[in-house]
Amino acid sequence: MQSRKSFENPRQHRAKQLDSALLYGIFGLLLFGPLAFGEVEPWSIFLLEMGSGILFLLWVVKEIFEEELKVRWNPLFLPMAAFGLLVLLQLVLHLSAYPHDTISLALQYTAYAALCFLTSQVLIRGGQARKLATIFSIYGAALATFALIQGISSNGRLYWLREPRMGGWIYGPYVNHNHYAGLMEMLVPIPLVLSLTRLASTRARAMAATAAAVMAGTIFLSGSRGGMIAIIAEMVLLGAFLVKQKRGWPTAIGIGLFLTIVAGLLIWVGGAELSQRIATLSTSHSELSNDIRVTINRDGVRMFLKRPVMGWGLGAFPVVYPQFRTFYTNFFINQAHNDYLQLLVEMGILGLVAMLWFVVTAYRRAIKKIASWPAETSGATALACMMGLTGILVHSAVDFNLQIPANAALFYVICTIAAAKPFVQPQRRKRTVSSKPPEELPSQEPLPQQTATNF
Repeated sequence: MQSRKSFENPRQHRAKQLDSALLYGIFGLLLFGPLAFGEVEPWSIFLLEMGSGILFLLWVVKEIFEEELKVRWNPLFLPMAAFGLLVLLQLVLHLSAYPHDTISLALQYTAYAALCFLTSQVLIRGGQARKLATIFSIYGAALATFALIQGISSNGRLYWLREPRMGGWIYGPYVNHNHYAGLMEMLVPIPLVLSLTRLASTRARAMAATAAAVMAGTIFLSGSRGGMIAIIAEMVLLGAFLVKQKRGWPTAIGIGLFLTIVAGLLIWVGGAELSQRIATLSTSHSELSNDIRVTINRDGVRMFLKRPVMGWGLGAFPVVYPQFRTFYTNFFINQAHNDYLQLLVEMGILGLVAMLWFVVTAYRRAIKKIASWPAETSGATALACMMGLTGILVHSAVDFNLQIPANAALFYVICTIAAAKPFVQPQRRKRTVSSKPPEELPSQEPLPQQTATNF
């Protein structure tokens, strides 16, 4: 019997190879970002932009091999286009206070858009999503383990080798511990939801719960209070879904195992230092004090009121802010420490509306798929995406995770997956049933053959 591959022509075979290369190229690029200090340096930003461009060209080549242009629509493309149009108008109408930074950041957003577009085109099957869930779970657990080891034996340098130029509170591969927490907020739901589904074996679910617990524990051990609040918000969201669906003992046991490992890890590694960090509002290391953060927010509101409709220009906050700063500091204030306020300052009300359109659409589409999450890949993926988005959006009220390219790229791709159509179901085989009962069939006649039916 001939295999399916024998019926494929060489062009179709190459197209399938390119499809796999695209899938793992996209998510490989996303996984590389956190390892490169969050992709905040020019060389890593260049790799992000160049990598997304190369992947887009590969997709074009794949479509040429398939001899037809097939674009899978995602409802997030409209708010993305609206946001891009606003940035273009800022440049054309000379509304940006510093066009150079606006163009530079626009290139980053173009890279995010390319990754979102390509994800919509290649991530279409449940089997792909399950493989990626395994990869991200292993990656997150390995990164959390590295962060734990580094936290115990830290010498104040990234990877024990490189000292940050402007100081910082190092945790894992990030200069800022809050941004490490932001990454983990998006990764923890993947193994956690997997551990509560029927999509893996009992052993695999136990391993996923352990991975999720280690990852969540490092959020607390990193000392990020915004991260602690965010992971609690994710657990509240998950609990609401579990209560609504009246999940039974297996789910309760899974949650209990997860919380037990988290608590044990915190007690073992965190100790008194973690308790003091949670109990106090004082700061240490090189963080800005809460009073300064409040003052920055107040100054940011004044900036917004000066240009409320289309803002000062994408990426222009650090250039314009010194004109409105009302306090003295040795710190370089390059971000607003509040992603929502910074969006208002740089893009105005129209920019905020475009982003709300983007986020609300992602949530609405995810909720439609979530009902059957314990037994269905699309629903489980939607729930994991919703939890991750909820965590990072809560954290964004007190920090600037979405100004960090590695975290921002992952955030926008997660939104795209949440809003995508349900995954394509695998082909099934269906028997052709005779109208006569089996006992009435003539014994000399062969039984009907199986015929393949696509659903």
